[in-house]
Amino acid sequence: MELRELRAFVAVVEEGGLSAAARRLHVSQPALSQTVGGLERQLGVSLLVRGSTGVHATEAGTALLGEARAVLARHDQALRVMAGYAGPGGGALRIGIPLELPAGLLDPALAELAVAHPDTRVQARHLSTAEQLDALRAGELDVGLLRERPSGPEFDALLVVRERLGVLLAADQAAELTGPDGIALDALGALQWVGFPRSGSPAWYDELTAILRGHGLDLGPEAPQGQALIADVKLAAVASGRAFALAPPGWQQPLPDRVTWSPLVGHPLVRRTWAVWPADSRRRDLGRFIAALDRSAGG
Repeated sequence: MELRELRAFVAVVEEGGLSAAARRLHVSQPALSQTVGGLERQLGVSLLVRGSTGVHATEAGTALLGEARAVLARHDQALRVMAGYAGPGGGALRIGIPLELPAGLLDPALAELAVAHPDTRVQARHLSTAEQLDALRAGELDVGLLRERPSGPEFDALLVVRERLGVLLAADQAAELTGPDGIALDALGALQWVGFPRSGSPAWYDELTAILRGHGLDLGPEAPQGQALIADVKLAAVASGRAFALAPPGWQQPLPDRVTWSPLVGHPLVRRTWAVWPADSRRRDLGRFIAALDRSAGG
């Protein structure tokens, strides 16, 4: 059993329902239901009874509730004791942020940080993965949100989000290519990919282009170094009808009438974002921020 599973179970019982518990934990209701269901399968017992008046613990669930509360209380007490030996934090917490971070991803963690460490000021910088790594090594960032996980013992990392990328196309082209499950990646072979420079995130670029080439796409010349893949660049190229771009569902930028987003058949492209910070950091405010991100990611 993991702590996040126990917290999810306790929250559901205490709130008397999945919706209220999901709001308390800052996760989606389906994700919370999946977590609790996984705990039941792991233990081989039914923990909850779902009825018209809400959710109640079974006999086994009631037994687990007491044990879970005790475990969580001891865990939180251990954190409080260890906090006395860690760095105080405070001041500025410098966070590196890439382009196209999902809306609301950081909100729960920042809200928890503000309550727990009101003296900490958050400073955000929009940087590529490579720029964030350089800044972390130079001591100019406290934590970065990177598209690839660094190797070696220098940094700790936490996977915070996976995004299944879809495709932005001119609306008339999308109408021709879209099937019941979306657009097949190899159907885009006649179009130019609106890409980003490899220097910004080499490992992610290599992973992405290998998949595109594996589906028969001719990627053309690499984007010039230092050229940011901003929304206006994507949309202008796609609207011309000669190119496609990749974007996650629920892309924050409004789309013009001539451009539409479609899923890719089989979801072959998954973009991952890691929180990365120096392994030797002892800042309590950073630790609280990372712990909150971990709870959100786990949910």
